[in-house]
Amino acid sequence: MKILCISLGCDKNLVDSENMLGLLRKDGYEFTDDEAQADIILINTCCFIGDAKEESVNTILEMAQWKTEGTCKALIVTGCLAQRYQQEIIDEIPEVDAVLGTTSYTEVSRVLANVLKGQRENVFRSIDELPENEAERIVTTGGYYSFLKIAEGCDKRCTYCIIPSLRGRYRSVPMERLLEEARHLAGQGVKELILVAQETTLYGVDLYGEKALPRLLRELCGIPGIQWIRIQYCYPEEITEELIDVIKEEEKICHYLDIPIQHASDRILKRMGRKATQEGLRKIIGRLRERIPDIALRTTLISGFPGETDEDHQILMEFVDDMEFERLGVFAYSQEEDTPAASFPDQIPQELKEERRDEVMELQQEIAFEKSEAMVGRVLEVMIEGKVADENAYVGRTYMDSPGVDGLLFVNTDLDLMSGDFVRVKVTGAAEYDLIGEIYEGNE
Repeated sequence: MKILCISLGCDKNLVDSENMLGLLRKDGYEFTDDEAQADIILINTCCFIGDAKEESVNTILEMAQWKTEGTCKALIVTGCLAQRYQQEIIDEIPEVDAVLGTTSYTEVSRVLANVLKGQRENVFRSIDELPENEAERIVTTGGYYSFLKIAEGCDKRCTYCIIPSLRGRYRSVPMERLLEEARHLAGQGVKELILVAQETTLYGVDLYGEKALPRLLRELCGIPGIQWIRIQYCYPEEITEELIDVIKEEEKICHYLDIPIQHASDRILKRMGRKATQEGLRKIIGRLRERIPDIALRTTLISGFPGETDEDHQILMEFVDDMEFERLGVFAYSQEEDTPAASFPDQIPQELKEERRDEVMELQQEIAFEKSEAMVGRVLEVMIEGKVADENAYVGRTYMDSPGVDGLLFVNTDLDLMSGDFVRVKVTGAAEYDLIGEIYEGNE
């Protein structure tokens, strides 16, 4: 029987989807990308913000039509939306045959077998469990990079965030499990590991009584075949000198750090439940750039948080202008039910939230364009990701670019290159967020 798997939301969710695919392959199922050929449709959902929730609901309803009008025999919904709205899905979408919570995805094969026998299944384990997957993941990212989820859940309790209620407390994956998984991925041809979690900087505190991310990174750097290691979701106040040392000293670790700060006004940061202050943010950003001058910093911000004044917005604008982040994204605040911030007074009108978001992005666009133009003439190592159709050109990424969220580098060459190849490229031009270059044949 053929399964269509639709994975929505973040890369951490994608890892869960890949684990489910591994379990299903182990039990003899095949896979398809075509709804019309699918005997079974599996949707791994997201509901972090309103747009993600809407996308998940619309996808479920769209796929439900294949259950009623097509050849689909089973429709299964998993992930964050399933965890948050389990009863609503069960009651209101009868086409759904099974609903699995965020820690229950390892039950997918058993559940599917029962569904195909005519049973309806709903499985919700404790969200504080750490699922153990005994099957090999199926990497769906193309084979040359893969996400490595090093922890589950979060203890931060930011006032705007629903994740702790859906994913549970912070649980680190034991280091031996991560190293075994990384070695397997390297054996399958993966060359770039991207470390993800709700927060990576606290890895190990629950298991080892200390921040063990630096130790994990050094162990990962010793795995043959892995050429790049990228770190995402680092809370700035948890970044230590030891972590900076490891990033600086280990050649395989990309000089790239994702540090979602959300805002720069101390008043708004406090209302958000964040532990950082603007002074602390300036200090750690300055320290990172002092110790690692070529580091590329990515951050994400929230515009229009409840109570945000024009003054708060201007503080954020000035901070963005001063810090000149290499990569930056902005979300208009999403009022999520069951979060403390949803009941805060002084909610900002949607139009104003979006207007402020656009102002920050316009400023960042200027910064990004200037930084792109400043790259002209530099020689960079590039991972090739594919060929441009009908042109003697390839598309790739530099150490400054995480897949799916950052820019690309277009390489003009007559050479025959393969996805996953690493080549040295001289940057010859800049086009908005992307770069253009040619193969560099001399010495740097």
